[in-house]
Amino acid sequence: MVTILSLVVPTVTGVLSIFIRRAWLRETIHLIGSIATSFIGLLLVGTVIIQGPITNSNQFFHIDALSAVILAIISIVNLTTSIHSIGYIRHEQKEGLLNVRQTRQYYMLYHFFIATMVFVAVVNNMGLLWVSIEATTIVSAFLVAIYQKGEALEATWKYLMICSAGIAFALLGVIILYASSIAKLGASNQVLNWTVLSNSHFVLQPDLVALSFVFIMVGFGTKVGLAPMHFWLPDAHSQAPSPVSALLSGVLLNCAMLGLIRFGIVAENTIHGQLIQHLFIGFGLFSVGIAFPFILVQKDFKRMLAFSTIEHMGIIAVALGMGGPLGYSAALLQMFNHSMGKSMLFLTAGNVNQKYKSKQMPRIFGVLQSMPFTGFVFLIGTLAITGVPPFNIFTSEFSIFVAGFREGHAWITSVLILFIAFIFAAMMFHMIKMIFGENVRERMSTGEVSRWNTIPLVLPLFFVVLFGLYMPTSFTQLIHQASLILVGGVRA
Repeated sequence: MVTILSLVVPTVTGVLSIFIRRAWLRETIHLIGSIATSFIGLLLVGTVIIQGPITNSNQFFHIDALSAVILAIISIVNLTTSIHSIGYIRHEQKEGLLNVRQTRQYYMLYHFFIATMVFVAVVNNMGLLWVSIEATTIVSAFLVAIYQKGEALEATWKYLMICSAGIAFALLGVIILYASSIAKLGASNQVLNWTVLSNSHFVLQPDLVALSFVFIMVGFGTKVGLAPMHFWLPDAHSQAPSPVSALLSGVLLNCAMLGLIRFGIVAENTIHGQLIQHLFIGFGLFSVGIAFPFILVQKDFKRMLAFSTIEHMGIIAVALGMGGPLGYSAALLQMFNHSMGKSMLFLTAGNVNQKYKSKQMPRIFGVLQSMPFTGFVFLIGTLAITGVPPFNIFTSEFSIFVAGFREGHAWITSVLILFIAFIFAAMMFHMIKMIFGENVRERMSTGEVSRWNTIPLVLPLFFVVLFGLYMPTSFTQLIHQASLILVGGVRA
């Protein structure tokens, strides 16, 4: 029942948002629906930690520790972005960038987007997992295009074309996996269920499974933003409203990564070779490497943050490829930590954009002086996302480095460290001028855009700081449970 509510609540909230005409009532329904969705998600996470996996009677839904990690990310980022959206959308409507109809569409699509991502986390059938990831593309594309201007429409078109092509490859991979599964089980409505395929004793046809995963790696890798299938991501992130950019970078890409992880586990149970490892490491390392030159030459700071996202998705992929209990735990921790840091940065970028009326870094100076709180959070977020101690991403990245050397990947780990060091230098080169530079623009008043834009930043800031110093036992236990699924220590 609770699992069904996790889908029903955001769906109903979205439907109500399009019909309610009074702004204050629409914002109230939006806020209540978001809080309820996050509460239900965290309730499911707590249940998994205490009681183990949740599976309903007909096995349509299945929530294990991997699902719970994604649900935790969705719940926290949703709560942050939903509050921020109120101030952000009010400002955009006041400036004439959005009309009443577009505002109503935004709130409807926002909650539909959350519902599709929750469905990714809770569905048991791997075919429906593909459907849910495709649904996230369709809904989020309308959010990217919400401004209905040339650059936004172009970014949406690129997003739809590239991700649809990629997801078609993934569909072919799912079909091939299905063919291998029915050869073993016969025609059944459970042949693509994760609870069946994840059984390490259930061995499929190796050749078909290997071919299947290659297609799935390319397909879902496109949605994750792994290079060289990443070209849609900088445009979509830069043109979307900042709360949507935070959801895209902090949540959506992790949902696609969950799909890769699930199919990777099934493939590894059958192949027991290095194909899966090589694909994850190859695509991951290439993504980290290619992010550096693009970050270095960027002028649009939201595009720079988007390329930073490509870097971090690459780091996660490398960690998954290197494997081992520590590597898997570090990869999952990196997923959570990056979501907190990057969603916070995109929201602060939205504040800066609305204050300075520009996304161009050469036109933005003295953020710390003009917007003291946003500037402070912007600084902490930049230090965190580049892996500076004592913040949360340093903890997970350091664990990845240790895992790499421990698992015998010294050269790969060394190259990864070198790329991350280059990216740190490039991002700090841009950000220091933006944050500390002298404010040379005339008549730039000191102050924040609104309290709605600043108060929600406290939540991700809390996790960015806390998880760099201390991780609660319950969260450590969740990460451990999820990593056991990856190493095959427990049955899902």
